[in-house]
Amino acid sequence: MTKTFLAKKEDLQRDWHVIDATDKVLGRMASRIAMILQGKTKPIYTPHVDTGDFVIVTNAKKIKLTGNKMNDKVYYTHSGYPGGFKEHPIKKWMEKHPDRIVNLAVKRMLPKTKLGSAMLKKLKVYAGPDHSHEAQQPKILEI
Repeated sequence: MTKTFLAKKEDLQRDWHVIDATDKVLGRMASRIAMILQGKTKPIYTPHVDTGDFVIVTNAKKIKLTGNKMNDKVYYTHSGYPGGFKEHPIKKWMEKHPDRIVNLAVKRMLPKTKLGSAMLKKLKVYAGPDHSHEAQQPKILEI
């Protein structure tokens, strides 16, 4: 009889990966990043343990959207107060905060639990090509 392997927090070895988002489709890239953050690409994946790696996304301002999403897609927020409903067209967010678009796409693909929040903290998104994580010696990951 074989025992089922369960990963423990103390035994984890986390890697750092760099993804260049230039000309990548947002949804396809975000789903791949979500898999890496959850640890589903590793053989030691355990559902109740955060086994994922760190991911650095550069050039977020150069992502692509398919179809006519650049003109049609809108994000909605509500402050909780009367009249607090706001619309944020993706075209304006691409100009001001392209890192938020990638972050939100990945966030919505992760579990909506405390574990999902911990996984999202391992995602670092930068609008330009530079990042401040050279000391971690990240590996370049092609998607």
